Amino acid sequence: MSKTQRMVFLAILVANSLVLYIIEGILPVPFIAPGAKLGLANIITVVSLYLFGFFDTFIVLAVRILLATFFASSPSSFFYSIGGGLLSLFAMFFAKKVGKENITEVGVSVIGAVFHNIGQMLVASLIVQNINIMVYIPVLMIAGVGTGIFVGLSSKFILKHWKRLKNLNLH
Repeated sequence: MSKTQRMVFLAILVANSLVLYIIEGILPVPFIAPGAKLGLANIITVVSLYLFGFFDTFIVLAVRILLATFFASSPSSFFYSIGGGLLSLFAMFFAKKVGKENITEVGVSVIGAVFHNIGQMLVASLIVQNINIMVYIPVLMIAGVGTGIFVGLSSKFILKHWKRLKNLNLH
């Protein structure tokens, strides 16, 4: 893939993750704990991590968070998103690297979801200057495992079909 093709593909990933983020903000999700989301944009993060690696995924994630803050969020949500997103990305990269043979896309995604929640709660405890807010972590962990499985299965499906397309030379 040429440098230009790579840049265009990364831009498409950013656009897709931004669209998923905006759609998720519109969807009512009453069955998840207050403040928890499905994490649809993280499908793109997992896919990017498997297709391109850490650095390019960092760029996709950072640009998506900046654009999401600009178009669809409040400035304060930037800190929660960046805290959760970066901790999640580091955890997923580490899990993918260390557990190459034993951890699937679903496992990497669940680890990312759990660490995303931890990152957001750490940011929240810094903002409100009260560590007691961490009592909410168990509730978010349960939600994170469920959403992580969904995101991981979706990512696995996309990656499976990407490999098929790549083998057919249709891209």
